[in-house]
Amino acid sequence: MSAVKNVSSFRLASLLRRENDPSAAIKLFQNPDPESSNPKRAFRYSLLCYDLIITKLGGSKMFQELDQVLLQLKSDTRILPTEILFCNVINYLGRGKLPTRALHVFDEMPQYRCQRTVKSVNSLLNALLKCGAFDKMKEVLSSIDKYGKPDACTYNILINGYSQSGCFDDALKLFDEMVKKKVKPTGVTFGTLIHGFCKISKVKEALKMKHDMLKVYGVCPTVHIYASLIKALCQIGELSLAFKLKDEAYQGKIKVDSAIYSTLISSLIKAGRSDEVSGILEEMRGKGCEPDTVTYNVLINGFCVENDLESAYRVLDEMVEKGLKPDVISYNMILGALFRIQNWKEGAYLFEDMPRRGCVPDILSYRIVFDGLCEGSQFEEAAVVLDEMLFKGYKPRRDRLERFLQRLCESGRLDILGKVISSLNKENAVDADFWSVIMPTVCKEPVISEPVNMLLKTLKEEGPLSTMP
Repeated sequence: MSAVKNVSSFRLASLLRRENDPSAAIKLFQNPDPESSNPKRAFRYSLLCYDLIITKLGGSKMFQELDQVLLQLKSDTRILPTEILFCNVINYLGRGKLPTRALHVFDEMPQYRCQRTVKSVNSLLNALLKCGAFDKMKEVLSSIDKYGKPDACTYNILINGYSQSGCFDDALKLFDEMVKKKVKPTGVTFGTLIHGFCKISKVKEALKMKHDMLKVYGVCPTVHIYASLIKALCQIGELSLAFKLKDEAYQGKIKVDSAIYSTLISSLIKAGRSDEVSGILEEMRGKGCEPDTVTYNVLINGFCVENDLESAYRVLDEMVEKGLKPDVISYNMILGALFRIQNWKEGAYLFEDMPRRGCVPDILSYRIVFDGLCEGSQFEEAAVVLDEMLFKGYKPRRDRLERFLQRLCESGRLDILGKVISSLNKENAVDADFWSVIMPTVCKEPVISEPVNMLLKTLKEEGPLSTMP
């Protein structure tokens, strides 16, 4: 009988690579050779084995198991880990919103026999940025010279961080420092700064930076830069210049996407120039850019604002014909328009028909329908929608619910009032503060029904009002 062959590190790496279940992978890693002829002999892992298991655990956010592997790697003195391995670990911790652990791993890298350079510093800064830990980013920045000279990636992360934290002036200072130190800015650098200018409505400065990036620094604008500029121009009503930028993008052989066209179409509708939309749609298709769900939703919204529901429904049908699935936003806009013009019957029908159309109503759908039915004094239907809403774990807006109960009292619909109060209490949908506000309104009704009276008594004795004086 032949002896059992031991599993090699090469074989283990092959098995780990093929194993898609991270839980099974860590078990395999921890016990790679269960039939070993010499179980007391320690298994000799390779760096590739560590790299593979770290990738699987980090990608699955199994951080406790990841810590165990790192602890084993620290004591495995035969292995000299690469810096990129720790960059990956830090990135995974950033995605998991664990900034303190990311810092800890960075600080301990020398204990793993691995030297830190700007590359791992950049990974740490990016992880902290994802976590919104801007103060910790500044601490890392203060000692960055220990690891080498900051590169373009370093500056891009820091500029993005300062922009996100509302310190845009500091972001601009970093850009000046970047240029002074002869670190060439990239498309990401300019994209972040141009977006920042647009965000604070400094469109003139954003346009100048777009000009300088090409003429001074030799960096071509991207489609995202054009999208930021066109959106900002549309917001301040500069549609003519926005269209010129769109044409300029085409001249620079940049493929304009549906997001840019959707922005332009929305702005035309808001400016009362709906008659020009068909021409834009024709141009889109002629340029090989098919309208997507966002584009169609812009059209639906435009028709709904004008109360042209027939055209809005036509857009829905066209979406389906083009192989696009209308989303809950599509239906919510039409629902809002129907209830705004007090077409409660059709609004309720569309709401009930949404699941058949392959779209499940969300909390906004329920709120639109509930609010609309309340405003239309369709109390029985509103109570049914409210009950279903609460069952699904959704809650109406507090002010609308208070108004609904008040109107039930004013209209004398105490039968519905009792059911609604019972449903609210059963689902624990409101707190004691709500009851304390609404109770005086309910209790002052001169002709309150016995069931409602009994329910209010229960609320005071056993329910959310039992602790109140």
